[in-house]
Amino acid sequence: MLTSISGRSVIVTGGSKGIGLGIARVFAAQGAKVMIAARGEAAANAAVEAIRAAGGIAAFHLCDVSDWQEVQRLVAAATAAHGGVDILCANAGIFPQVKIVDMTPEDWDGVMSTNLKSTFLCVKACIPAFEAAGKGRVIVTSSITGPVTGYPGWAHYGASKAGQLGFLKTAAMELARYNTTINAVMPGNIITEGLQGLGEDYLASMAASIPLGRLGAVEDIGNAALFFASDEAGYITGQQIVVDGGQILPESLESLAGI
Repeated sequence: MLTSISGRSVIVTGGSKGIGLGIARVFAAQGAKVMIAARGEAAANAAVEAIRAAGGIAAFHLCDVSDWQEVQRLVAAATAAHGGVDILCANAGIFPQVKIVDMTPEDWDGVMSTNLKSTFLCVKACIPAFEAAGKGRVIVTSSITGPVTGYPGWAHYGASKAGQLGFLKTAAMELARYNTTINAVMPGNIITEGLQGLGEDYLASMAASIPLGRLGAVEDIGNAALFFASDEAGYITGQQIVVDGGQILPESLESLAGI
């Protein structure tokens, strides 16, 4: 049994939907006080109300996590509402699909700002809170796309996700002086609103390529993040775990035919 995180203050960026909402629900169910950071008020409010209806503690703060001033205000809001920041789940991310030949520099910069720059900004902003608490946890939502696999239209997304893993290697060393760990969860194909928008054919083809025979649930990522946030994971830092149902293992679809 993992040590309870009840009462700990958690920021979840991009926490109003998809994987972020799954992470927020998992942490709230364990008694953590969750601050959801999101851009859209309606979705953020709905997420908070759902968590509260299930008996959890949650609030939201509207934030563009690619903006340094806004990120600082987010950390201040979490501190004011929940007494500090113990855990940061740097989850915010976008994945607009556009091939390199059609990609504009603005397309590239937008994904890098939201996915990669925001990870740096949020970690930096939380350091004073971790130092004050005497310890901290950072969990980054990366992906198998970029660090392990590729997919047409996601060159910018893949680069941002690989960049997150490069960032956390050095961040792990620098955060150690604050008794803070940083690790990453690398999801495969997880059922979210964004993934469903890619169409039934895409979902079916992805499920067929996964040894466990199904797409993941957002709670699968939330549970992995919960482990990294636990006291039991206190000697793990600068690492990543793939949560993909075995998706990256087969050499081809044919290799699954005999299972």
